[in-house]
Amino acid sequence: MRFYNSSKNLHHHPPTLLLILYALFLTSSIPFASSEIKDTYIFDDSRPIIMFEQFGFTEGGQVAISIKDVSWKSRSRKAELNPSSMGFFLARDSSFSAIFMNDSLQSKDESFCVLSSRYVKLLFNFNDLSMNTSAYNGSASIDEADEYSLVFGNCQPEFEVSMYVHTEMYNLQDGAKNFLPIGQTFLPKIFLSMFLIYTCFFGIWSFVCFKQRPTVDMIHLIMGALLFVKALKMICASEDKMYVSKTGTPHGWDVAFYIFGFFKGIMLFTVIILIGTGWSFLKPYLQEREKNVLMIVIPLQVLENIAYVVISETGPATKDWWTWNQIFLLIDVICCCAVFFPIVWSIRNLKEASKSDGKAARNLQKLTLFKNFYICLVMYLYFTRVVVSSMEGMLDYRYEGFTYVLSEGASLAFYVFIFYNFQPTERNPYLVIDEEEELAAEQTLQDDDSFEL
Repeated sequence: MRFYNSSKNLHHHPPTLLLILYALFLTSSIPFASSEIKDTYIFDDSRPIIMFEQFGFTEGGQVAISIKDVSWKSRSRKAELNPSSMGFFLARDSSFSAIFMNDSLQSKDESFCVLSSRYVKLLFNFNDLSMNTSAYNGSASIDEADEYSLVFGNCQPEFEVSMYVHTEMYNLQDGAKNFLPIGQTFLPKIFLSMFLIYTCFFGIWSFVCFKQRPTVDMIHLIMGALLFVKALKMICASEDKMYVSKTGTPHGWDVAFYIFGFFKGIMLFTVIILIGTGWSFLKPYLQEREKNVLMIVIPLQVLENIAYVVISETGPATKDWWTWNQIFLLIDVICCCAVFFPIVWSIRNLKEASKSDGKAARNLQKLTLFKNFYICLVMYLYFTRVVVSSMEGMLDYRYEGFTYVLSEGASLAFYVFIFYNFQPTERNPYLVIDEEEELAAEQTLQDDDSFEL
């Protein structure tokens, strides 16, 4: 691969280029689409920086890129295109800050272009295009293992560029191509293991429900369906990653993964809301406000899954990719906040009921259970949404797959908690509670303000 330290006078760039470079550095922790074989069409795009893919390379990894149907048009009649001011390059994540802080600020003139930065590895510029076909086809070998971003730079944003781009990124393992980044090579086995775990989990849950048939409610059947769909999602994820690693394309397994992921997301939030309202456990019906929460969360989950599919399949090269990312994050936050309301309502209702129905001991037990459920839900959502996302930006690229392990481990622990605590069991409504136990529970409810939310 060639290193360019050129000091050519390329066309000067606007200040927005520096802002975009800095923004890319700050948002480098956002997970991009899986780096498989990609076909992207850029149409009338004037962005100074277009991010295509991120990939963790080993030494000797390969980048293959071909473009065709290249064309451009200017919004200014007097503008003249300098072909060397447009091209593709590779850059490490840390390089974006170096480009912004060093090259651009220390440049003595306004002709600085990112393509001429000493911190990037230039693949080619438009000077290398075929004169007859306006196309380019080439590849490069990675000399130093690291995580690289494939980027298109346009130092003349007054020109809008259109082109068809085909990219392939892969590592060589024992002479065979592996299209998964080095940090994700073990994911097929991890997802297969999770499939086996959830399959066993589903079998155990089915046995418990069969054994406790008289006390099984509709919520228990929904919880069983959640486990079944989760297991199917995991086997599809395993097959998806396996085919991508070998061929660069998922062969349709991504479609199945999105379908089962869609149903899993809806069912998980539905189960959380139904448990939080106490449906089937405390009361056989839902109040109007609780129905409204479901009617809000379920459509939001539909939109969130649509956003997730767009994010995963298009990649950051698409103009609206960042917008869909923001939509996805916003909807996820709204859904996570919405599921807390039913739990708070249930805790407050039990607290009020304990003052009038004379069943302090039983209400204290239910309050404790719902309080623990509330705390566990907070920890689960915080860990999977905040902690794991933060670790993605801190972990070395070689270990990025461990964030999947942490996320799935937290999900499994959360499932075990709710399935164990809300399993079908015999409940004797005529259970005699000792008078001293009742008085002690009543005193606890009066003195303990930890149930106030």
